[in-house]
Amino acid sequence: MTSSSQTSPRPVSHERDVNVMNGWLALPLVLMMLVVGIAACIGGEVDDSPGLFGIGIALIVAFFVSFAGFFTLQPNEARALLLFGDYKGTVRKEGFHFGNPFYSNNNSRMKISLRSRNLNGDRLKVNDKQGNPIEIAAVVVWRVHDTAQAMFDVNDYEEYVRIQSESAVRHLGSQYAYDHGEEHEITLRSGVDEVSEALQAELQRRLAPAGVVVEEARLTHLAYAPEVAQAMLRRQQAEAVLAARQKIVQGAVSMVELALNDLSKRGVVELDAERKAAMVSNLMVVLCGDSEAKPVINTGTLYG
Repeated sequence: MTSSSQTSPRPVSHERDVNVMNGWLALPLVLMMLVVGIAACIGGEVDDSPGLFGIGIALIVAFFVSFAGFFTLQPNEARALLLFGDYKGTVRKEGFHFGNPFYSNNNSRMKISLRSRNLNGDRLKVNDKQGNPIEIAAVVVWRVHDTAQAMFDVNDYEEYVRIQSESAVRHLGSQYAYDHGEEHEITLRSGVDEVSEALQAELQRRLAPAGVVVEEARLTHLAYAPEVAQAMLRRQQAEAVLAARQKIVQGAVSMVELALNDLSKRGVVELDAERKAAMVSNLMVVLCGDSEAKPVINTGTLYG
């Protein structure tokens, strides 16, 4: 086999509409075949006419064969019509229909629901962009758009959607950090809308060969894996404490500066550089300390 034949693209099926007869109009004609066939059989017996009797038998057989051509479709349901393996088209109109009796009658296979469906994915364990193990799951809302592709281009389109959705979620989890990315970087926790759009776009690309349209895709579960959850929780707590300490220090510095400026402006007390340093140290300890301050009253002279 040549290299060109190995890499040649496979043919893509495309849905096409087909018109069939209204079942209520066809039903009287089919029933008439039965009545005429019975009458011909009786007439052939009475008149001892083998030809007439044969016509009657043929009409009765045609009646039973024709009944295979009736089928019904509910709203948002379609049926692909195959004649001896040849795709003839798809009927999407709901109601009672009559088509060629020799169309494939495997209704469980030929009928396709066009309604929107939910795929609630299982929780998957993957490594995020930074290599941290996380658990992630998503829900996907999808529907069949092209019945020919769904029927003939993949083996089982429902299983295809399930497997490709799992693969897309795994790939998505590895493309983003859980919650600590670089500056202005989208993460799984902070960029919910952006991540959902990226997941939907990738799913649409993966599921297009099956004639499927992805209407919505969103993460339903996101957490660190149990083996690292405690360590990550301690890291988050430490970062929260650090951020709080930074706020406290910034506020304490502003308050010390305000106190020194007010003392200087009002002339309450004159402090040299050494005493200012001691006052700043004491105020910072009081303002930044975790425990309540216990003041010490100095009954001696200021510089004694």
